[in-house]
Amino acid sequence: MVAESFVAVGGLVGAIQLFTGTSAPPISDLERLGLSSWDLPALWLLATTTVPASIAAWLAWHRSPSAPRAVQGASLALVIELVVQIPFLGPSPLQAVFGVLAVTMATLARSCEAAWRSPPASRSSA
Repeated sequence: MVAESFVAVGGLVGAIQLFTGTSAPPISDLERLGLSSWDLPALWLLATTTVPASIAAWLAWHRSPSAPRAVQGASLALVIELVVQIPFLGPSPLQAVFGVLAVTMATLARSCEAAWRSPPASRSSA
């Protein structure tokens, strides 16, 4: 839940920066796509990081059985976002950090999902 909340907030802050033009890359990075502002990429960032991570965090907070799948989906969406960024912005350490975080969260979610489906270990009475 904490990690997904971190990703959601990071995506929101990044989208706000793109919408307002603060800490945004030069618009020339987008001109070859026919874009004249960072608004569409900001919406893409919201759709691929903030929304899925928020849903996954909310489901984890409520201990929903759907939480592991939501985390896996949010992690996949984050990886897609990062891969799409590289041709436009080039690789960056921040992408590496979020990439490692996405893979870690997906792996943990898969483990949690497997544990959720497994019956509790029977206790021996002594």
